[in-house]
Amino acid sequence: MINKVEICGVNTSKLPVLNEKEMNRLLLELKNGNIHSREKFIKGNLRLVLSVIQRFNNRGENVDDLFQVGCIGLIKAIDNFDLSQNVKFSTYAVPMIIGEIRRYLRDNNSIRVSRSLRDIAYRALQVRDRLVNKNNKEPTISQIAKELKIPREEVVFALDAIQDPISLFEPIYHDGGDAIYVMDQISDNKNTDRKWAENISIKEAMKKLNSREKLILNLRFFNGKTQMEVAEEIGISQAQVSRLEKSALKHMRKYV
Repeated sequence: MINKVEICGVNTSKLPVLNEKEMNRLLLELKNGNIHSREKFIKGNLRLVLSVIQRFNNRGENVDDLFQVGCIGLIKAIDNFDLSQNVKFSTYAVPMIIGEIRRYLRDNNSIRVSRSLRDIAYRALQVRDRLVNKNNKEPTISQIAKELKIPREEVVFALDAIQDPISLFEPIYHDGGDAIYVMDQISDNKNTDRKWAENISIKEAMKKLNSREKLILNLRFFNGKTQMEVAEEIGISQAQVSRLEKSALKHMRKYV
């Protein structure tokens, strides 16, 4: 996506760049209803949209769709930007563009979240922002739940449900050498050194058994068959299978 030149019929390599003076002039003109200045200002900020959508290049989404959604966020930022505030337009616009793209990704996510759950999550985010502005610190989940008058568990569940999934191969740190990915930070409780050692010792112990004992243990513990099924498969009684199984396990314990 990063190397794509033409997006939605727009040649990104030829997008115009506005300096700060031009930006301010066009903003004043478009706020006064000048359509030509509005179109010029939008075109002059498409590089901003392009830079934002590159943050989402690992989602597998169509770049043309993301660009169009980003442009909607840009237009909303233009319509809501307050010239009286001492804030650069790009500072105001970037969160608006990101928010629009995230809403699009949530609504088009293959993992469907119920509307009621999304509503709780969005209300919780609004309460969170209000409490941050009021108290100048991050509120706890319990405080948000109290404001919404719903159980804390529902707030936690709702907020977790709208989180964007990320790839295990998404880099989280890079110091100029090899990148560290999300999967590098996840512990594996199954494939531990102890488990490997146990598997090796079990394989070595299996070699000490005769062919019938090996067959019975393989069918019972690796293929998940019952003693009755094993007995029917190899043509002996269930009692014989039980006796041979116990004898084989007892013999293996000497080597494990």
